[in-house]
Amino acid sequence: MVQQLSDAELEIMKIVWGNPQEVTLFSYIMDGMASRGRPCQKNTLIVLLSRLMNKGFLDARKIGRRNEYTTLISETEYQTTQTKNFLDKIYEGSAKGLVSNLIMGDLLADGEYEELKRLLEKGKEKR
Repeated sequence: MVQQLSDAELEIMKIVWGNPQEVTLFSYIMDGMASRGRPCQKNTLIVLLSRLMNKGFLDARKIGRRNEYTTLISETEYQTTQTKNFLDKIYEGSAKGLVSNLIMGDLLADGEYEELKRLLEKGKEKR
């Protein structure tokens, strides 16, 4: 089962998931946090990366004095799990309830309604 991430852990994973390289270096993550306006101390980042490894999101391979991090859980897998948890918790598993709330609560930006409608039709065709 995919565990929930803290906000800081999620920021780190977004940086790792967004890296076009297969492995991510510590310095890349440090720079990424700073560029997102969330700079952190080296020791803090080490602790957060350790937590992500313990939760099964990252694996680390030591190369000399540095670690190379690789993802064990994809961004899509995490998003799917969290969306399902959200649906179960807030809407009792009803995707219709979520979509209805998005539409009726005027929470969709211009063009998103039509795009959502297109996606629903495309999904219907696949069934």
